[in-house]
Amino acid sequence: MNPIKGIDVSEWQGQINFDRVKQSGIQFVIIRAGYGNSTSQKDRYFEENYSKAKAAGLKVGAYWYSYASSPSDAVLEAQACLTILGNRHFDYPIYFDLEEQWQFKQGRDFCDQLVKNFCNTLEAHNYYAGFYISRSPLQSYISPVVARRYAAWIAEYGPRLNYAGPVGIWQHSNTGQVPGVNGNCDLDLAYIDYATIINHSLLNRKSQ
Repeated sequence: MNPIKGIDVSEWQGQINFDRVKQSGIQFVIIRAGYGNSTSQKDRYFEENYSKAKAAGLKVGAYWYSYASSPSDAVLEAQACLTILGNRHFDYPIYFDLEEQWQFKQGRDFCDQLVKNFCNTLEAHNYYAGFYISRSPLQSYISPVVARRYAAWIAEYGPRLNYAGPVGIWQHSNTGQVPGVNGNCDLDLAYIDYATIINHSLLNRKSQ
């Protein structure tokens, strides 16, 4: 299939006109739900971005930025994320966003465990879980077993992604210009039709 065009956004983009985003050819958006291990760290625009993106007919996923300092802390982050997600339905995976250099410095086993603990907690609640990471630290700090186990959303800016492993979404630019979004915007290409898989499997609906 041809790659599906998407963007990812957070409160840093401010108010977004998702109708214009959809009209420009974008088909999905991944929205930051929050960060850290407390529900007080919810993204200020999460609810607004979710409701407006859905109303515009876009497929929606979410991500949670990690500051986890231990594997057990990653579970707390997942629990905070679940609380913020509430009973909303998502067409794309829920991603664990791993970017902090001090986390990478703890080594591969540590980073593997963060990803597994967050994603497994999401999966236990009927969510399709994945992780976001840049290509270079992915190859250094995430084992191939873990990289294959969960939905991989990989960042590398330029004309091609230099990664031979499985890729669900490639974030190929952080300087995109998209109608309806003020300033620069992250651009993504999905190589898997997550919406069809998730909606057919009745995933990403909070378990009762």
